[in-house]
Amino acid sequence: MTEPAFPVATGEHRVFSGVQPSGALHLGNYLGALVKFVALQHQTQCLYCVVDLHAITAWQAPKTLAAQTREIAAAYFAAGVDPAEAIVFAQSAVPEHSELAWIFNCVARLGWLDRMTQFKEKSGKHKERASVGLYTYPVLQAADILLYKATHVPVGEDQKQHLELTRDIAAKFNHDFDAPGFFPLTEALIEGPGARIMSLRDGAAKMSKSDPSDQSRINLTDDADTIASKIRRAKTDPLPLPESVDDLKGRPEADNLVGIFAALSGQTKAQVLASYGGQGFGQIFKPALADLLVERLAPVSAEMRRLMADPAEIDRTLAAGAQRARALAEPILAETKRIVGFTAGR
Repeated sequence: MTEPAFPVATGEHRVFSGVQPSGALHLGNYLGALVKFVALQHQTQCLYCVVDLHAITAWQAPKTLAAQTREIAAAYFAAGVDPAEAIVFAQSAVPEHSELAWIFNCVARLGWLDRMTQFKEKSGKHKERASVGLYTYPVLQAADILLYKATHVPVGEDQKQHLELTRDIAAKFNHDFDAPGFFPLTEALIEGPGARIMSLRDGAAKMSKSDPSDQSRINLTDDADTIASKIRRAKTDPLPLPESVDDLKGRPEADNLVGIFAALSGQTKAQVLASYGGQGFGQIFKPALADLLVERLAPVSAEMRRLMADPAEIDRTLAAGAQRARALAEPILAETKRIVGFTAGR
């Protein structure tokens, strides 16, 4: 598979990213995030967080939240993230995230948050019933990133607006407090295959753990029979696979399945179509895609199950990661507070 790469030497770079523990991880998370996490850890310093503070912007049963936090961590490790190399931790274990978020709440402007489209989508028609946390969580997201002066964040297209807010907050802080360059203007890493995996039931909708239909996604914990069944039932159109990439336009479900095959096999869409173009979906392509999915995901699923059988060990690994994260965060927050004019700790 193609690895994400930095445009320049990476010695001065730092990557931050996180996943919410608010549902089972799926193929879109694996290709869009975890595969990139593994590649990036070999290129520069990386911090990978389980963002449990973000998860509680919507109600989470406490026991479920704890279990899902461990499951996300297990998925990181099972996919190949090395906790001895990358820093892996739970967000709530590093209180500096929340403290910096309050400072940034006083830097960000209401008009900026009013433009955040994800709040409008998630709050629906009754935004007055949404939590204040849901409204302000892009500010916490900015704090997550800038607490470590992260220079790059691997994000999906749907998070680009939030990263722009992070850049705006960094720029305004630097300007307002006459601290040029203190916080970096973080850049997105969105290139590469698998950046946007779509639903198996609707090629116009992103694959999501919040979709009420389990048939819309391939979960990392699905067994081989379930994967084969979901791919067999995946929505397509009546035409055979085209022989050129241009002919995928206007055929979102076909484009999605070809894109998944390409991302898993390390090929381009054109190379996939060179092998399967002109053929129907059911007889050859879908079975081949199901076999490829099982080949790639079965080892991840098995390792996740092994890790989740020992939750205490996951907790110990996350606690060690939190100590490493705090060692980076504490001096940056202390200097931030000095710049703002707080006297505590001087």
